[in-house]
Amino acid sequence: MIRVVLADDQGLIRGGFRSLLDAEPDLQVVGQAATGREAVAVVGSTRPDVVLMDIRMPDGDGLWATEQIVRRPELASTRIIIVTTFELDEYVAQAIRAGASGFLVKDTEPVELIRAVRVVAGGDALLSPRVTKRLLERIAGSLRQPADLRRLDPLTEREREVLALVGEGLTNEEIGRRLYLSPLTAKTHVSRIMQKLLARDRVQLVVLAYETGLVAPGRQE
Repeated sequence: MIRVVLADDQGLIRGGFRSLLDAEPDLQVVGQAATGREAVAVVGSTRPDVVLMDIRMPDGDGLWATEQIVRRPELASTRIIIVTTFELDEYVAQAIRAGASGFLVKDTEPVELIRAVRVVAGGDALLSPRVTKRLLERIAGSLRQPADLRRLDPLTEREREVLALVGEGLTNEEIGRRLYLSPLTAKTHVSRIMQKLLARDRVQLVVLAYETGLVAPGRQE
């Protein structure tokens, strides 16, 4: 059973999400919150697998709440999905750096909401690497830092190749085809890269690929 907490200051949004999720046999909403501070408390007490986190909330917004949750070791297995309106939420990049595992728009199709929760609970990035790539390209300006290739020192040359392809939005299967590897070998490389770079999930690998210059905004596949 995948356990979910809903954090949004709009009761109508929480109610709609809850109805959709609770109708699925493998999903269960175990808590709700209307403020950032309440979200931190509810997540701390319920320890869910996934949090659907609105950014714009009173008494500690979603960015603050994400930072508070991610820094707590006992919540290391909890994954956070930022619920956003893309154009309006200038803090999305900061939320990803703080440890959020992906994005949803509030008017997303019900089937995509359900799929998103399952994907993130399984440890992957939401909703697909390409979705993450497109969004990161839109907010690349706020991610840009002076390239520091020393951050990649722990990686082998092959692992750098794999990281660059993760940053370009390729799935494990596509990485395997590109580098003539099996999907399982590609997945193993990605897992080792996450361990070496202390990345929480695949989304943070994409961010690192951008920040170190392995992938440039607008680069074509």
